[in-house]
Amino acid sequence: MRHIFITRQVKVNLTRFFATSAMSREKETIQTITEGKASVKTSGKVFYNPVQEFNRDLSIAVLTAFVKNFKTGKEKARKNAEINVILNKSNHDVGVKNEDGIVILEALSATGLRSIRYAKEIGGIKEIIANDISQKAVESIKENILENNVADLVTASFNDATMLMYQHRIDQFDAIDLDPYGCPSIFLDSAIQSIKNGGILLVTATDMAVLAGNSPETCYSKYGSISLRIKSCHEMALRILLQCIESHANRYGKYTEPLLSISADFYVRVFVRVFESAHKCKYTLSKLSTVYHCGGCGSFELQPLGVIRKNEKNGQDKFCLPTWGGVGEKCVHCGHSYHVGGPIWSAPIHDKNFVRLVLDNAPNELGTYKRIKGILSVVLEELDDPLYYTLDKLAGTLHVEVPPMLTVRSAILNAGFKVSYTHGNKYSIKTDAPGKVIWDIMRCWVKSHPVSQKRLTPGTPVEVILREKPEKDYSFEIHSEANPESKKLGLVRYQVNPTPFWGPGTRATAMVCDEKTNKSKKNQNKRKREPSEEKL
Repeated sequence: MRHIFITRQVKVNLTRFFATSAMSREKETIQTITEGKASVKTSGKVFYNPVQEFNRDLSIAVLTAFVKNFKTGKEKARKNAEINVILNKSNHDVGVKNEDGIVILEALSATGLRSIRYAKEIGGIKEIIANDISQKAVESIKENILENNVADLVTASFNDATMLMYQHRIDQFDAIDLDPYGCPSIFLDSAIQSIKNGGILLVTATDMAVLAGNSPETCYSKYGSISLRIKSCHEMALRILLQCIESHANRYGKYTEPLLSISADFYVRVFVRVFESAHKCKYTLSKLSTVYHCGGCGSFELQPLGVIRKNEKNGQDKFCLPTWGGVGEKCVHCGHSYHVGGPIWSAPIHDKNFVRLVLDNAPNELGTYKRIKGILSVVLEELDDPLYYTLDKLAGTLHVEVPPMLTVRSAILNAGFKVSYTHGNKYSIKTDAPGKVIWDIMRCWVKSHPVSQKRLTPGTPVEVILREKPEKDYSFEIHSEANPESKKLGLVRYQVNPTPFWGPGTRATAMVCDEKTNKSKKNQNKRKREPSEEKL
């Protein structure tokens, strides 16, 4: 009888559970989200991440500058021998359909918030297509389009993103926005084929563990490049993504020009223009490099895949393979072995002229305007030299007191080299000085801040590096240019502590972030509950 009683109780509980679930589905909570000039309604079935507001604000600033200063299309591009900047004199009124304006595809729209914001905050637009593969998401997009009175500019699309882009290989887009969950590589082939000559591609990657070296074999399978666990991993992630986009473009006689590349929060975001020219594709090899990273001291060397030399007879560019450079089997600084990664994009990752246009045209009413201004100001100060050192790694390798950043920057400047921060790391030292100079500066620092003798175990990186004397005494006198302008102005240069729901969230099957958090709280200590509680 006891067994029968428990079975009946379980049946009663199951009946109540399914009844409650049905009622909750009927009374699904509708949330209203206001961001920028858009206000959208969403249920727990459609994904929305509030932390990505910076991503959306920056995209609005970039597209605003792009619309005002560039014109795409084969005929227009051919008139310019260099396929360079062409001013677009057309109407830029916000919220008004412009027949001569640009056509934007947001391939993975979810709530449609990004597309609606584009329509209400960017001028010079002909049409925006907000696409999603989820029927529930498309229904939400249609409702939000009507609620925001942008039906003349935004069209909802229910389709697979790659198939939609393949269908537009002839009728191409001026701008394509790809912001997927995780790796974007599966969308790149179709995106490259459906973008106009001179068009802009906006790409996000959130699989930072893969790009930052935690899984190099996975990185190679997804991006065609081997990632490394190094201090400058965030910049390397950007450069891996850029080379991946370039490789897809080259297959169709196209090439890319990076406008802006940002590492922020838990993702990387790149903005590149795509052009058609089989001849320019030949220059790609000289824009890619293999990375040699020392597992002992963290030093790095780059070996380009190709070099360009001038033909002495006619002055034309000659494409050549490089001879083996100065990278040996062992690190010249500490004697440890190298790890080999790449190829990565080793050409500039920003167009400084375009970045200035973004700063000049960015609407100051954007919610994250201060952060945009700060980060772009640091970007303008960045050197184009690939990768960087970090102060904590340099000092940690030698087990020495960490020197002040201003002191190290001054020493590099006093030595006649350039130095800058990078927007991706507040402790970064980006410089054109060779590794030998950097370690000599640290050796000079050790003279006044000795290393404990017990740290000098024979064969360790610290012992090998300090065994050698610096070539000269470097001056640590404070240099007038050691403190960058962005810091003097007190700009918001780096992200503050993570906010609630920080991270990529869940795959867009899809919940609003706070529902995910509630579910996590509900399941906490589940294994510690009493057995009787589990049965009931």
